[in-house]
Order: sequence, then structure tokens, then C-alpha cells
Amino acid sequence: MVDYAQPKTSSALALSRHALSEQYKQVRAFSELICKPLVTEDYVVQSMPDVSPTKWHLAHVSWFWETFVLSAAQPGYTSLHPQYTYLFNSYYNSVGARHCRPRRGLISRPTVTETYQYRRYVDEHMQALFEHLDESRLSALTPVITLGLHHEQQHQELMLTDIKHVLSCNPLNPAYHEAPASPSLSVAPLSWITYQEDVYWIGHKGDGFAFDNEGPRHKTYVQSFQLGSRLVTNGEYLEFIEDGGYSTPTLWLSDGWRTVQEQQWQAPLYWEKRDGQWCMMTLSGLRAVNKYEPVCHVSYYEADAYAHWKHARLATEAEWEVAASGLDVRGNFVESGVYHPVPMQATLQKEGPTQMYGDVWEWTQSAYAPYPGFRPAPGAVGEYNGKFMCNQFVLRGGSCVTSLSHIRPTYRNFFPPDARWQFTGIRLAREVEAHA
Repeated sequence: MVDYAQPKTSSALALSRHALSEQYKQVRAFSELICKPLVTEDYVVQSMPDVSPTKWHLAHVSWFWETFVLSAAQPGYTSLHPQYTYLFNSYYNSVGARHCRPRRGLISRPTVTETYQYRRYVDEHMQALFEHLDESRLSALTPVITLGLHHEQQHQELMLTDIKHVLSCNPLNPAYHEAPASPSLSVAPLSWITYQEDVYWIGHKGDGFAFDNEGPRHKTYVQSFQLGSRLVTNGEYLEFIEDGGYSTPTLWLSDGWRTVQEQQWQAPLYWEKRDGQWCMMTLSGLRAVNKYEPVCHVSYYEADAYAHWKHARLATEAEWEVAASGLDVRGNFVESGVYHPVPMQATLQKEGPTQMYGDVWEWTQSAYAPYPGFRPAPGAVGEYNGKFMCNQFVLRGGSCVTSLSHIRPTYRNFFPPDARWQFTGIRLAREVEAHA
């Protein structure tokens, strides 16, 4: 196992300047560690509008520290370049104008070297801030500093998913890193775990860090349901393909069927047939599909169609959180250094469902919407999550490129229903009454 010295940012942060400074150094170092296998040309490619060049990610997270911490703490702070505010703003309208997202790959300057110089410049100012700011002011800035740590961890995950997409577009099928293929082991049959009807509390309790969309904590009624004991595997999804899943319109939502036809989907993203055998592109290069690994890189549309084919459904996010309550947050995360889903391991969880955390983000049937009583934070930080609560679905549990220190049972990820480039997979649910 690779030791990445990931910071424990999900626990309550100590208010001491030393603790915050160390957290900051560790998070920033990991962003650059992700880039070590890259060559200069890898940093600048934008393979589709949803993908950002690695160089842009490195600059954007530095822009975040400038905009929301340094500028607030030091009224006279000056950026390394006056146009960086425009180039590296992502979607914060209240901060000012920004460069068009689909054209980030055209930003040849600053160079990769200059981007790292920009990071050094921001790091120097942040360290000076930790050293010289008085305790009361530092305490007041701690919430946004903590948000910045988690923000950079989000972009670390995006860097790996985007790098994978970039490399997948190269006919040479280059590997980002070398990792052994998952062993061909048998996987336990899927079983069903029953949860009883009740009124449950869901949402973040208020201890430690959470994004604003994880609250307020509230009660919700959940009918009795059953949840699959593990994730759906490649082998199981292959049966769906071979049974004509992609050519049977009755399995699909209307928008899903239209997307299948327009995009000519025939399998998960990164799958292709070579000499009659299904292969997949991974961050370790092209290799044969392992039927025991969790299926990955499927859209909400595909997850929903597969569930219909299995006479089941996807869980709601409330059901998922009820099932995850009390389980240890452990699994195959970025710290493992595998960067790919692995077959179910019985040691991950002795009781209850397995693979609830890590491996793949699990699609739920829940639309991404505000919890009762949700209010975005005032100012530009309030644009972080709330304004995206439309036309997206919630995913839970984290993936093999998520930091363990970044995930929680209440974490709400969200993507549009046609998104496939993220490490997204399937867990089935079903009603109890129909199978009593």
C-alpha cells in the first residue's frame, strides 16, 4: 500500500496555526504527487468540455486560496498575474467574468512551469498568513480554510478522472501508472438486506466538516426496502449487454433511450471489443474486462436501465444513508494507489452491505435537490453547491479516486444523468412487499 500521508480533514480541525498549516501542506503536496507520472504534454489536453486540463486544476485550486482566503485576510494582496482571476475562476459569477469552460484546453499560457510558480507564490503567502495572523482572525478564517482543503481534494479526484479520459483518447493507450490487475476471484452471490419502515434522521449532524448541501439534518419517512449486499459486477452487467440491454427501448427512460441512440452507446465508457473480447481502458492502460470487479463508468440512464432489467431499482439517497449508518467508512480509496475498482473483499465489512464506501460512486434515484430548510451561504461561497440543484442526480459513497479523509455517510455528490467519465457504478434496491 502506498503511503500518501493524507490529512484527516474530515475530523474537527484544531484551531492552532500549526495544525492548519500542516493540513494545508499535506493537501497541496498530494495534488502535485498526482502529477508526478505526467509529462508536460499531458497537462494541457482538454478531451471534452467536462474535462479540464490538469494544468487548469492546479491553477484553479490556487485561485481559490487567493480569492477566498488571502484576499479576505490581506486587503492589499496582489495576485501573481492580473488575468489569473479571469482564467482560473470556475463558476463563481459574483466574483467576476471567467474564461469559457469548454475552451480551457486553449490556454497555452501560463505554461506548466509558470503554473507551478503560481502555486509556489500562493503557498508562500498562505504560510506567511499562518505564521503572522493573530489567533482570533485565524479562527475566523478557519471555516473557509477547511472548505479550501476539501475543495482541493475534490479537484484531486477530478484530476485523476480527467487524466484517465485524456489518456483514453490516445490510440497508444498509455498508462498513467503501473498497477497489478485485480485477481480473478469468485464473488459471493448477491443477497438482499432488509430495512424496516420507519422515520429516520438523515443529513449531517454538525460534528466536523460538511458541505452545506449535506444539511440541515432532518427527519424523513422511509418505507421498508431491500438493498443489494454488494455492487453490481462487470460480469453481471455483461449479461445485460448480451441480452440486448442497449437495444431494448422498454428498459430505458425516454431521455436515456434518446442518449443511447445519439451517442451509440453499447457498453460502459472505456469498454471496447478486441478480437471478440471485451477490454477496458484503465489508468494502468488497456486490459481485459475482469468480470468480478464492480462495473464502472456507467451513467444514471444505464444504471436505471440495468435495474429495470433485473426487476429492481436504484436506492433513494435516504435509503442509502439509512443502510450506511453505523458502518465503518473504509474501502478502496485513492490511498490504496490502485485507482480502479476491485472485487468485493469480505474483510471490508463483516455485517451488512459491503463496498458501501470506495470503489465507485453509487447512483441513487434521488434528484439533487435542497434538504428542507436549506439556505445557501451568503456571498460567493454560497455558489459552491446550491445553484446546481437542478437536472442532476445524487451519488453516494465515494470511489477509488476519492480521499478517505474526504468522505462521510452524508456526502452528496451529484452529476447529470448522462455523465459517465466519473467512477460511477450500481447498487440495486427493491421493494420488500414484492419479494416477501
